[in-house]
Amino acid sequence: MDLGTHDLIRSFGIQTNWYVITGASSSGKTTLINQIDTQGFQVVPEVGRQYFERELATGRTIDDIRNNPITMTREIHKLTLELAAERKTTDNVFFDRGIPDSLAFYRFVGMNPDQILQDCFQYCYTSIFILDRLPYQQDEIRKGDDKTATYFDKWLEHDYSALGYKVIRVPVTPPEERLAFILNRISV
Repeated sequence: MDLGTHDLIRSFGIQTNWYVITGASSSGKTTLINQIDTQGFQVVPEVGRQYFERELATGRTIDDIRNNPITMTREIHKLTLELAAERKTTDNVFFDRGIPDSLAFYRFVGMNPDQILQDCFQYCYTSIFILDRLPYQQDEIRKGDDKTATYFDKWLEHDYSALGYKVIRVPVTPPEERLAFILNRISV
């Protein structure tokens, strides 16, 4: 399900000093965001993980949370919007996933991504960095496989490009080299 091209002829609401670090699951986003945090930048950790941790703290199980993927996906998107609204658009902020990431997740669970397309135009990010994939690793929250990671890698690049962003691919290198790669490409 591709985005409706008639909807893509829009302008962004607010230009920001925000950067997005994104990519398929298990691509090293959290490691990189944590490194960026140690450099003194504001960071927003992955919203999906924050959502799961919040729900687990209420006594729900992983299976309970995953039982309704449509509700889960909507709630994560809603939380993504809330966390963005809490940030100053003039501050340099690094997000572990941006609002347009929700397009791929909506598509993945069978919802029409056009439902949330207007949300993707609220803010204009300064740069989009998509991390090239590392070998897939599961954990308590991250469930999936290599096929799923390939799906998200493809659609994230497609969607950000379709929205008009110049995507910067970050190659697989040691974490400190990935950090240097990104810091050399930002203007602060």
